[in-house]
Amino acid sequence: MATGRTHRPATRSRGIPEATVARLPLYLRALTALSERSVPTVSSEELAAAAGVNSAKLRKDFSYLGSYGTRGVGYDVEYLVYQISRELGLTQDWPVVIVGIGNLGAALANYGGFASRGFRVAALIDADPAMAGTPVAGMPVQHTDELEKIIKDNGVSIGVISTPAGAAQQVCERLVAAGVTSILNFAPTVLSVPDGVDVRKVDLSIELQILAFHEQRKAGEEATAEGAAAPADAKQQRKGPDGDVPAVMPA
Repeated sequence: MATGRTHRPATRSRGIPEATVARLPLYLRALTALSERSVPTVSSEELAAAAGVNSAKLRKDFSYLGSYGTRGVGYDVEYLVYQISRELGLTQDWPVVIVGIGNLGAALANYGGFASRGFRVAALIDADPAMAGTPVAGMPVQHTDELEKIIKDNGVSIGVISTPAGAAQQVCERLVAAGVTSILNFAPTVLSVPDGVDVRKVDLSIELQILAFHEQRKAGEEATAEGAAAPADAKQQRKGPDGDVPAVMPA
């Protein structure tokens, strides 16, 4: 571990803002890429650019972790990887169950990023009896009748829901009743959960709709710019006999 680093234990009683927590995985991803390239240190400006945030916000976020870097040197990459991983709880094993093994659920089961980030897929669960025993990503799919036993036997606290919308709430309630306290929801519906249960929602259609909004706005701005740049004679052709644009066009 490199020396010359200023560090103090994080003040956990103060807590870390949710907005900061949401950015920690971005920092970790950028730092992991640097680590894989054997980069020993990184400045706040370089790391902020890689994570897509401004450097002042990054330094504020890291102050909640008790990391302030070293002037003229920057941040120790390996130490920050460890520190953020520890803060996110990634230094321990997290068993996860995926409920709903359709196309999306199967894709999630085959995603290699879970294991490399400390998440172990403990079971794949589906309500279709015909799916029982079918191997997906090297694991046999189990029926939802076994859900509670699976959660208890594996000490699962995180559940992933990738069922159709109509089944998601019932699955959620069973997960919570069995002891799951964190849920990642891919179903296109809003889940109702009791206090103490955290839900993160991933809705691809909503993200596409937001992108469509931005595309429409950009198209509108381009049309406006083109109209403003139209030749003077073209604008003249649109004027009425008195030189002004007529309020009502003749039939």
